[in-house]
Amino acid sequence: MAQLRQEVDPGEVGLDPGALERLDRHFAHHVDIGRLPGCLISVARGGQVAHLATLGRRDVAAGLPVEADTLWRIYSMTKPVTAVAVLLLVEEGRLSLDDPVERYLPAFANPRVYESGSGDEVRTRPAEGPVRVRHLLTHTAGLTFAFYHSHPVDALYRDAHLESSVPPGADLAETIDVYAGLPLQFEPGTQWNYSVASNVLGRIIEVVSGRPLDAFFAERIFRPLGMTDAGFEVSNEQAARLSELYGETEGGGIEPIAGLPLRGRPRFLSASGGMVASAHDYHRFMEMLRRGGELDGTRLLTAASLALMSANQLPGGADLRAYGSRPAHDEPGNEGLGFGFNVSVVTDPARTQSPTGLGSFGWSGVATTTFWVDPGRDLTVQFMTQVRPKSSLKIFPELRQLIHEAIVE
Repeated sequence: MAQLRQEVDPGEVGLDPGALERLDRHFAHHVDIGRLPGCLISVARGGQVAHLATLGRRDVAAGLPVEADTLWRIYSMTKPVTAVAVLLLVEEGRLSLDDPVERYLPAFANPRVYESGSGDEVRTRPAEGPVRVRHLLTHTAGLTFAFYHSHPVDALYRDAHLESSVPPGADLAETIDVYAGLPLQFEPGTQWNYSVASNVLGRIIEVVSGRPLDAFFAERIFRPLGMTDAGFEVSNEQAARLSELYGETEGGGIEPIAGLPLRGRPRFLSASGGMVASAHDYHRFMEMLRRGGELDGTRLLTAASLALMSANQLPGGADLRAYGSRPAHDEPGNEGLGFGFNVSVVTDPARTQSPTGLGSFGWSGVATTTFWVDPGRDLTVQFMTQVRPKSSLKIFPELRQLIHEAIVE
């Protein structure tokens, strides 16, 4: 087990200690009033951790504090790891970004696109082209989530028992076949809709590599990067360090809720959101991204692959609000943000909801975890807690604003 530690004084790397104290006080207040159980914040510059705060409790009832080695369900922060796994196979020539998905998953042959109607009256037409690997990486494949309530295809996902993105008792391969049997919301490559696409990528990784998803991640990403606690399950030795998961109540407080079944190897290995990790693990992953695919002498990917992953892939430089296909994406927070391979990318800092450097990229998880890499400032930031909100806790803009105020040079 490795543990994240502060390595340098903030002032030595151009960060204002007073502003970082304000950052800690701000989130300590969220803990004190019961909006968060606890949290961890780390800020690194030039690869050195300059600020590390552990606030509140990882288990409120038991009185257990958040510590540097606490384990977190990172949910959708799994997706950038999946993108790196895909790019590893692309670099080896075993996969191409423009390959049709049906080459590896025959169930995706002859996709159909929604035209009109709802329920049993849905009408579809043959897609004009195949779903390609790059469509999955950029969430432009036409797939969706069951928890959206803005399109008839969303309802078809619910009818297929995909409320949690996996039919009860199914494994990854079985789940992908269910996705493939449902119509696409739109022609592949023509709109952006955040979706189950990364689970499809996970199955492609298994088919191409001949390895289970968890084994591939461990062998090709976690071990080379020294991500010693990262995985899809929690061992008996790790269990005491896992944070409790909470949900937001109607009154704005929190209460414990059931989380991912992390004890024992899960039947369904979710490349969309199945990982657990420590702050040390994700710091190692972020730093590999910031350094263009290399960390401590270990090169995972070429700089060219990382540049592609972290560049806006939406046509014409569109942002998520303009290219998003559903009302769920038509929100101010999506202005000025493009999308790369499983990461959002800042394309117009003046239009973003909070101060962020041009070219910054990252992503968040449903339990209110987030990270970003700001290459222009040599900055990596992560925020870990375990609260699934009913809507949005709206703390990420606050976090970005306070980090921005701490950068003095």
